[in-house]
Amino acid sequence: MSDAKQLPPNLHLETLAVRTAVDKSQYGENSEALYLSSSFTQPDCETAARRFAGEQEGYIYSRFTNPTTASMEQRLAALEGMEAAIGTSSGMSAVLLLCMGLLKAGDHVVCSQSVFGSTIKLIGTEFGKFGVQSTFVSQTDAAQWQAAMRPNTRLLFAETPTNPLGDVCDIQALANIAHNGGALLAVDNCFCSPALQQPVRFGADIVVHSGTKYLDGQGRVVAGALVASKKLITEKFIPIMRSAGMSLSPFNAWVVLKGMETLGIRMEAQSQRALELALWLESHPKIERVYYPGLKSHAQYELAMAQQSGRGGAVVSFDVKGADPAQGRINAFSVIDSTQLLSVTANLGDVKTIITHPASTSHGRLSEEQRLAAGIRQNLVRVAVGLEHLDDVKADLSRGLDMLR
Repeated sequence: MSDAKQLPPNLHLETLAVRTAVDKSQYGENSEALYLSSSFTQPDCETAARRFAGEQEGYIYSRFTNPTTASMEQRLAALEGMEAAIGTSSGMSAVLLLCMGLLKAGDHVVCSQSVFGSTIKLIGTEFGKFGVQSTFVSQTDAAQWQAAMRPNTRLLFAETPTNPLGDVCDIQALANIAHNGGALLAVDNCFCSPALQQPVRFGADIVVHSGTKYLDGQGRVVAGALVASKKLITEKFIPIMRSAGMSLSPFNAWVVLKGMETLGIRMEAQSQRALELALWLESHPKIERVYYPGLKSHAQYELAMAQQSGRGGAVVSFDVKGADPAQGRINAFSVIDSTQLLSVTANLGDVKTIITHPASTSHGRLSEEQRLAAGIRQNLVRVAVGLEHLDDVKADLSRGLDMLR
């Protein structure tokens, strides 16, 4: 019998991030337990039958029911201000589950052309094989989203801010377009996390997460999730998870569960460092342009500050000077390869500052035409700011920037 206390109502996000979970076991552990069990025994055949039929709650098999994973799901749903969540094995498996749960042959998707490269490939190419139609539009032009709507449009998919340029869409405007057309709006909230942005407050129906990023926060595991109404999770996504098994492992769920406990303070500290870095880069003579929603020079600055709790997030991108694409690529590589402190990898969300060249990594599988449509040029460098002292990060970037002609 659990001695867990019932949480009081109206708790702040920081408190929910520490306290929301399933009931503790009879042992009274203070930290949530890690249940490394593939299956769970049943007291009798009748109970087992009811649980397998979905008539009674209870844990059955860790492909789709596990107490540790359930704790992670409950905590994330609470942080997003939504009813329920379902954990997945990665952020892209969350996008896969989303599309499998909502779409069929003949349906149509409207998607930002600036989302993560693998999302573009999955929606535009892989689901196209099965008769799902897609239209890719400007991230920031709501008129294009409206014009792309069709009678068979079932889903609008946006990522805000985008990877890697930090373009911000008007979530409320897209929600209105979706709902007026009988569709649902899904928002990838990876860059902000619920610490900075809750898309449901602006009308989003589904929130997509790569838990690999800021939810974990230390680059330890791969994880993903969908957050939505209990009805959508129960009717559309759990049946597919139960059959297809793109499941989040209990261990990875536990790591993300623990990571969320420090989400608020990490995002605050990393966002502040990112703003300071963006301001420094904006004044650097070897930089053509800086992309960061927290800069007043950003085209969607006011919208970003309204949607993102007044913070720009922790990802800064910039174009180094380069006379042509070939020279721009050489210069970008030179800046990245000259660093001695920053981690050269395509991940983000870590407490270690990460630097990468998007055109050849995260968006490398796209055609040059697709990359240019999204504004990703060969001279673009992305920095996901961590928790090191900012002077050390600046000094590391200066090694390459100062050598550019």
